[in-house]
Amino acid sequence: MPGPRQITLPLVSAFFALYVIWGSTYLVIRIGVQYWPPLMLGGIRFIIAGALMYGFLRWRGVPAPTWPQWKAAGVIGILLLSCGNGAVTVAEHMGVASGVAALAVATVPLFTLLCGYFWGARNTRLEWAGIALGLIGIAMLNLGSNLQSSPLGAALLVFAAAAWAFGSVLSKHLPLPQGAMASAAQMLVGGVVLMIASTLSGEHLDSLPPIEGWLALAYLIGFGSIIAFNAYMYLLKNVRPAAATSYAYVNPAVAVLLGIVFAGESIGIEEALAMAVIISAVVLIGLPQWRRQNPQ
Repeated sequence: MPGPRQITLPLVSAFFALYVIWGSTYLVIRIGVQYWPPLMLGGIRFIIAGALMYGFLRWRGVPAPTWPQWKAAGVIGILLLSCGNGAVTVAEHMGVASGVAALAVATVPLFTLLCGYFWGARNTRLEWAGIALGLIGIAMLNLGSNLQSSPLGAALLVFAAAAWAFGSVLSKHLPLPQGAMASAAQMLVGGVVLMIASTLSGEHLDSLPPIEGWLALAYLIGFGSIIAFNAYMYLLKNVRPAAATSYAYVNPAVAVLLGIVFAGESIGIEEALAMAVIISAVVLIGLPQWRRQNPQ
């Protein structure tokens, strides 16, 4: 059997990007929606990030997506970015704390297993236990004061997690472009749909945002959408999938800590207990992956 993978600077950097940068985007979104309308913020973010990635890849000689690939990428981009990330951004605009938003999105692995079941995947007992425990955690999270004060925000977060999970499972059955070009196309389509939704909903800027608003947008484009995504793709190729997807139970802790330190957010005892339950559920779901990838 192969020995353990040597720890290298690229691996450490990639995990830092996955854990800290992706975890920090919830706080930066919370800052950004103070200055930008939420749908507009997401639309501009993904259009610019997608255009930069697309232009760079074409310059490197990567072929442009075919029409069927554009359609497939569009469907996934709408599910993951327009519905998933867009709903999170709107929920935070409604006042949901960034840490609570990250915790709700941590339930994506639960919804992913449920969606996969309808495509013929058969879950282990541990995975079913994780799903049941995670659903209990969601119920506990909604008992907290943060989401009770914003029922629509709570519904949007559950919708976001379900849309992201469904899009992730569906993506395995569609003819997407290869490599990073798939993400670039998804960002372009998802961003355009968010801008259309922004226009139809009547969003507008009364004045140009201050420097804090522009910095938040730039961070989400450069760090949240380009660097963190490419780090994730790098890890998928170089470490076990269970390790690459471990962000699901690290990001909430990072987001909660950053929200408390930099934004003065707080979570009640209900949210704290829900965090413990949901993270335990995600760990349970991950255990079968570790066992399959680490046979004795």
